[in-house]
Amino acid sequence: MGMDLTLFMVDWERLGAVPVEDRIGLLEDMVWPCDTEELYDPGRGPADGWLWSPGPEPAWWAQYSFVTTTGAHVPHARAGSAWADMRLLVDASVRESMDTFLDGLVRDAGPAFACDGGFFPPAADPRHPDVLLACPPEVLPGKVRAWERVEPRLEELREPFAAECEGWAGRPESFDDFTALVREWGAVTTTAAGRGWGLVGLP
Repeated sequence: MGMDLTLFMVDWERLGAVPVEDRIGLLEDMVWPCDTEELYDPGRGPADGWLWSPGPEPAWWAQYSFVTTTGAHVPHARAGSAWADMRLLVDASVRESMDTFLDGLVRDAGPAFACDGGFFPPAADPRHPDVLLACPPEVLPGKVRAWERVEPRLEELREPFAAECEGWAGRPESFDDFTALVREWGAVTTTAAGRGWGLVGLP
């Protein structure tokens, strides 16, 4: 079985108040709480895929359920691979904005980005990461600006996608699948940046 991607939008300051070694476990407990049968209250806050914790206390996290995937990590990895394949065929201005937007979300920007300078403990085995992505709040406004530049020009990627990705294993099944997932990431980053929160992805 492949990895899943469980994506959280979190109040970075609130999570940062928890000891480093307990932060991953706290998020995992939020997904599978042991003391309640009501896991989420979708009525708290915006719909559009965001699931909010139940209870009267102010929410400091939400989990996002991707509409275009089944919760697996592989569609995101495939989207990142597709972009890596086609990026050199794309206009430089689009390429720069797309790189800024996708790096660390569906493109591997390296261990330093994922670990966020020690905000989460390093994995005991790099082959089995404990954190798939970590975007602190200060990173997200730049991603939103990049997304705003690239969204109107997504159609320019259709021909490069057809040339480099269409029909290949390990890539999105279609250009429309690719852009649908990218648009979801655009909505996710915009929502999190609007709250001043960060993003965390767990396997």
